[in-house]
Amino acid sequence: MGAPPSAPLVLLANFEVEQQWGQGEFGLPTIGFAASDALVGRMDEFALLLGGPGDTVVLKEPPDPTYLDHLGKVGLALPHVLVTGSTDPARSVTEEALRRPGVIAGLRTVAERGGVLVPHGASAAEERLAIATGLTLGTAAPPVCKKVNSKLYSRRLADRIGLRQPRGWACAALDDWDEALAGARRLLTNGRSVAVKDAYGVSGKGIVRIRDERHLSRLDAMTRRRLERHGDGSLNLVVEEWVAKSADLNYQFTLDRDGGTRFDFVKEAVTERGVHKGHRMPAPLTGAQGDTIRRTAGELGHALADDGYLGVVGVDAMVDPDGGLYPVVEINARLNMSTYQDRLQTELVGPERAALARHYPVRRTEPVSFAELAQALGDLLITSPHGEGLVVNNFATVNASLAVAEPGSAPEGRLYGLVVAADHARVAFLDGRIEARLRGHFGKGAR
Repeated sequence: MGAPPSAPLVLLANFEVEQQWGQGEFGLPTIGFAASDALVGRMDEFALLLGGPGDTVVLKEPPDPTYLDHLGKVGLALPHVLVTGSTDPARSVTEEALRRPGVIAGLRTVAERGGVLVPHGASAAEERLAIATGLTLGTAAPPVCKKVNSKLYSRRLADRIGLRQPRGWACAALDDWDEALAGARRLLTNGRSVAVKDAYGVSGKGIVRIRDERHLSRLDAMTRRRLERHGDGSLNLVVEEWVAKSADLNYQFTLDRDGGTRFDFVKEAVTERGVHKGHRMPAPLTGAQGDTIRRTAGELGHALADDGYLGVVGVDAMVDPDGGLYPVVEINARLNMSTYQDRLQTELVGPERAALARHYPVRRTEPVSFAELAQALGDLLITSPHGEGLVVNNFATVNASLAVAEPGSAPEGRLYGLVVAADHARVAFLDGRIEARLRGHFGKGAR
């Protein structure tokens, strides 16, 4: 993660970082949702499973003690926890830490031991926290992270290396947009469809699929009106042909401070209507596909190191219906959902078993305790290091949306976890049972 192996880590799951990177950039229109912001803010609890006993994680609220017992029963030693004591969805865990003298003081003691700050992603706020505490920032400088995370950067880098991509255009100015529109119209005329992507969109947000010229013309008119109001004439949009695929992949590698590349893993991503839902592991790749992914990671690593990047890199890729690869759909200059699953895969799944990482909806009008959840799941919850069933890797998101819900409503929370079993068929069976059990106890409008 960009830190010396012996250095104590300070871990921050500041999932809101891409909103920081996208501020002031011209992309697609966005709509804010208070419930979504609240849920994203409590994804900070994922950081619990990134570190060990010598490390520190900063959270907005203390974890449920029974949830910590659950993690201990499956054999996971956990880091020390510092709590900011606030769940304001308008502020990231980093911003909350900066406001808390007690948290700053605790982090300074870690800095005295050579501590390294490892955030989900690095913006100006994480840089301020590193300076305020004396911690070493275990990533590239925030402007480099922002540049690398842009879909424009991914598109241009893949073109430069000569990697296979869907036909497309990176649009940083109006002339680029005009060229992309002409190309998109040719594709639409030939019965194809296109995707327009916000350079800083995430998890299915900031992407529009265009199937006809009327829709494209409406988007063009709206874009030009907004561009006039934006003022400086710069865009951050990618236009690509919408291509057929049989699977989505996510792979990760890490660049150290000397520019060396370590390949970490590749997983099959589970998506629904373009929105990330989880991962299957191990990914069902052929030997040739695996070789291509590893070779691409090496090529990307060299290029990223030349551009001053270090730390974790996540890459989304696709498999076409004939088994060919699009090895770079986009580059993520941050931790990835699959990063937070890696320790569980290593310690609980191993090479001989299979797992599915996903989230389950949980609806309630009042908070749910982990003890109540465990009672509902019964024997489907893992209770030992070698057991099968569900291990939870984020419980805080179950109750997060209640803080901003209308009185009497039953907002949807999320329970994140890994379903572990001997093979994918057994995993699928257990997943169905878990989903049914949770729906029965915490379905729509449950009290």
